[in-house]
Amino acid sequence: MPPVVPEDEVEFTAMRAQGPGGQNVNKVSSAVHLRFDIRASSLPQAVKDKLLALPGRRVTKEGVLVIKAQAARSQEQNKAAALARLQEIVDDASHVQLVRRPTKPTYGSKQRRLQGKAIRSEVKAGRRKLDTE
Repeated sequence: MPPVVPEDEVEFTAMRAQGPGGQNVNKVSSAVHLRFDIRASSLPQAVKDKLLALPGRRVTKEGVLVIKAQAARSQEQNKAAALARLQEIVDDASHVQLVRRPTKPTYGSKQRRLQGKAIRSEVKAGRRKLDTE
């Protein structure tokens, strides 16, 4: 089960959203910046290491994960969206890839393969010109 991010380890900052929206965008601080300090969190060390190694510019040099949410018109909805996105990132980082163990082909599969090759060989042999000397 993936670890759950405690809400007290997350810091929210409200700001004005970008893009179209008329007067509402200019006067209401509905966008949210979520800041999550990975190194100071209570997550397992393996998950912290994966989060710190994330590509892109989401993680700062200080080890803070920054997520911006501005899709909704209300601040509460943007907070919930940012928290959901953070939880999704943590879930992905906590997923352990199973080790693939190669298997050997079964006796029956080997026989079917050889039988198919033999049939194909006979089909091609039937296309040859006959030697009539």
